[in-house]
Amino acid sequence: MFAFVSFLSFTLLVAVVSWWKTRQDDQTVGNNYFLAGRSLPWFVVTGSLMLTNLSTEQLVGLNGGAYLNGFVVIAWEIIAACALVVMAWKFLPIYWSGQITTVPELLEKRFDKNTRTLVSAFFLATIGITMLPFILYSGALAMNGLFDVQGNLGLSETQSVVIMVIAIGTIGALYAILGGLEAVAISDTINGVGLLFGGLLVPFLGILALGDGNFFGGIDRIVDNQRPMLDPIGDSRSNIPFSVLFTGMVVLNMFYWCTNQFIIQRTFGAKSLKEGQKGVLGAAFLKLLGPLYLVLPGIIALELFGPDLSNGDLAYPMLVNKVLPPALVGLFSAVMFGAILSSFNSCLHSATTLFGLDIYKNVIKKDATDRQAVKAGKIFGTILAVFAMCVAPFILNAPAGLFDLMKKIGATFNVPIFALVVAGILVKKAPTIAAKAILIVGVIFYSFFTWIYQPSINGQEVHWLHITGLNFALLITIMFIMGRVKPSEPVDGIPSFFSTYSGSGTADYWSGTKIVGSTVVVCVIAMYAFLHWF
Repeated sequence: MFAFVSFLSFTLLVAVVSWWKTRQDDQTVGNNYFLAGRSLPWFVVTGSLMLTNLSTEQLVGLNGGAYLNGFVVIAWEIIAACALVVMAWKFLPIYWSGQITTVPELLEKRFDKNTRTLVSAFFLATIGITMLPFILYSGALAMNGLFDVQGNLGLSETQSVVIMVIAIGTIGALYAILGGLEAVAISDTINGVGLLFGGLLVPFLGILALGDGNFFGGIDRIVDNQRPMLDPIGDSRSNIPFSVLFTGMVVLNMFYWCTNQFIIQRTFGAKSLKEGQKGVLGAAFLKLLGPLYLVLPGIIALELFGPDLSNGDLAYPMLVNKVLPPALVGLFSAVMFGAILSSFNSCLHSATTLFGLDIYKNVIKKDATDRQAVKAGKIFGTILAVFAMCVAPFILNAPAGLFDLMKKIGATFNVPIFALVVAGILVKKAPTIAAKAILIVGVIFYSFFTWIYQPSINGQEVHWLHITGLNFALLITIMFIMGRVKPSEPVDGIPSFFSTYSGSGTADYWSGTKIVGSTVVVCVIAMYAFLHWF
């Protein structure tokens, strides 16, 4: 009972604080609703980036992956830190130079309105099919496990999942649709502090449990018994071979942190480019801590419970219930609930932004006012939330490895979008028809070689992340070729990756970006070297 009361109290506290901080904002103004009035300081950008990304598919999925495959799964977190460096160094100044609101808006300036609409549709498909339902489903499983909804209410597993999906979906939709970006960002930051504390506390208490109260004794036990599982360098038979870090792994992370609308939108809401860059690099440093609470607990669970769990995704919930004192279970559950809501409402808010600005105002009603665009976005967001709540329970019979499944499905749309953004900036003479071509070719190529025909070399199946990297290279090549065969006139106002930044919004480029970013990259290399050779 105490756990539930503490859970409810902390959840209500976050909601009240978010409402209080945004109660005087006029959410009918597009700049306020979609971009928080460009008022977010760097630490709020950092917190919102982290909580938008972090949810139960990471806490449960990555730790489950570590339980089964070891430290090779840290690649998802560590390579993300490098991608954030590139975002702060190159992509964010380019976005700010045009003072854009969405990534498709940039592509309209580079190509045409039809390209903007098509890319927005790709983003909405990614959010509606491969993100919102999975977030709701994984969140429902986690909360059902923490509070034993199934047992306490005498329900079936399906019934308990449906109840939690509806609860999470409804509350998340209210945050995103009624509050706008600032409410989302503030709730993210508050929950971020709690999640960082609770996330680091779980492995600390887990190590103490392994050492019977002796922290260093617990570390020695892991090193002695699980040394092969601590090596982040995977061979060709591994779940994540080391070679994929330089192909599909880097491509997907670059898409996610440099062009994914629902992530980078919080950087568009920063007070200035400098604040945005600081916020992005702050998130990069926090990513370096990710293995401590997203990977290490899986190894602790392996040592504590043995290798015979029926499902690796059970490792993290079981560890939390095992090591956390009862007084803290409710608070940590509230923080996890906040993480679930954060990913859900951030996805949903980005969907309302994409629809309101890129579909409704750009295609359906070109003379729409801000008030009308916001209203249309909210209506669409409500419909999408209901759709996700209807779809999520049907994932109940999905195979194990939910995190990898999400990434594989998402890559269908994500890689063509990222290739188009990069090629649009890099290939100055690429024609508009090439933009539409690579979007279609990218989806067909990846879908065929991932879901229909899986190629192999010397009897070994080509890893899906290599297919992802090959798809990206193919699409960039097509853009270069079409830029030579059917060149178009270069478009003014689109900065180059190699240019110095000028124009609206870029005058305050942070001079410390390269030094801080280089430090992050050095830390990544050092972490891999230490874990491999110590």
